[in-house]
Amino acid sequence: MNLVIDIGNTQIKTAVFKGNVLLEKFSFFKKHLFINLSKIIEKHPITHAILSSVDKIEETELLEIKKLFPILILNHTTKISFINKYTTPTTLGVDRIALIASAENQYPNKNVLIIDAGTCITYDFLNAQKEYFGGTISPGIEMRYNALHFYTANLPNLNLPKKIPLMGNSTKNAMHLGIINGVIHEIEGIINQFKVKNKKLTVILTGGDTIFLARNIKSTIFANPNFLLEGLNSILIYNLKE
Repeated sequence: MNLVIDIGNTQIKTAVFKGNVLLEKFSFFKKHLFINLSKIIEKHPITHAILSSVDKIEETELLEIKKLFPILILNHTTKISFINKYTTPTTLGVDRIALIASAENQYPNKNVLIIDAGTCITYDFLNAQKEYFGGTISPGIEMRYNALHFYTANLPNLNLPKKIPLMGNSTKNAMHLGIINGVIHEIEGIINQFKVKNKKLTVILTGGDTIFLARNIKSTIFANPNFLLEGLNSILIYNLKE
């Protein structure tokens, strides 16, 4: 069985795969990494693993992880199944590499736009020839809420509401509408930009805000919160075959 470990800005997500099938996934804070890894290997016979981290990992932590199972550390030198034409490949985030690999694996020979709505909102495009040239990065929903609060004197620090207000009839509702409508129109606008040049376009939405945004975006999309984890597993399988 394969174990994928995705260390994000705030939490760690892990998933156990048997081949391409996701059996179980877990999410926890960084300080609980080794406790949870021990629980996972007690429950599942892990034979190979892959680790992706957008944050720095201490060398001592890596050594301890390597004692548990054979592990591939994803970076810009890792073998991948798509053609990376990013002009600064050493600065391309490992999370974006995993998303692009997932698109190539699940939607071969198609033009794919991957939207990852997390801490930041990233947009990455892979063409039907398996070529990746880049994308865009913008602030995520939580980051926009924080910015309004921290860079103004009187605006409160809010969280994403369960329902979108109908009117901006209060300061709080005006902030909610400004942020939410801004994100939705941004996503819709970028999708339309890509559709102008790529009429046959598959759009994938993933990340922590997937469920909320999927309910409010009018464009045809495929919502898959596990897209990054599946991409990491595909990279691991690809490297094991090499």
